[in-house]
Amino acid sequence: MALVPYAETAEMGLQRFHKPLATFSFANHTIQIRQDWKQLGVAAVVWDAAVVLATYLEMGTVELRGCSAVELGAGTGLVGIVAALLGAHVTITDRKVALEFLKSNVQANLPPHIQPKAVVKELTWGQNLGSFSPGEFDLILGADIIYLEETFTDLLQTLEHLCSNHSVVLLACRIRYERDYNFLAMLERQFTVNKVHYDSEKDVHIYKAQRRCLREDL
Repeated sequence: MALVPYAETAEMGLQRFHKPLATFSFANHTIQIRQDWKQLGVAAVVWDAAVVLATYLEMGTVELRGCSAVELGAGTGLVGIVAALLGAHVTITDRKVALEFLKSNVQANLPPHIQPKAVVKELTWGQNLGSFSPGEFDLILGADIIYLEETFTDLLQTLEHLCSNHSVVLLACRIRYERDYNFLAMLERQFTVNKVHYDSEKDVHIYKAQRRCLREDL
């Protein structure tokens, strides 16, 4: 969602982000994601959290066939593409400035018979929520979207709008700073949150969140 680089990127090296294509294999498909760091920064490269979340979806822990899903801050769209290949009806979202780039990756990697299951749509957190029905989605997906503290309130508002009492949120992230824990604490005020997966090689956590029922809060 954000178009500014992480502070840590100088340490980790940018070589892989400057490659024009990143190639993956998911759901019996070869996926080639176009990257464009120079033009769009972090919105246009594949981060480890997206790969870990896509791998988690492929494990089959979540039933995706016929599921209504949305990806927030999709960037390159890898997670949404994999969800569509696995049978979900996916709305893949990001800010307006990144949409054409996002749409090109989605169209390039989904076979014609699956493309109708994937819609690319603008969503700026906390702003144009009126174009989405409350509780519209069964599954909300986000990979590496909880790193800018100034977006936390808007992101929470967006999650609350999109979720019903039966929706599942899956957030994949690397815990870098104290503020990342602060977001999880904010999330737990409205949602039941559990860590469901950890990739030790990539140091990426996946958290599952579901809206708290009124009875739980009494």
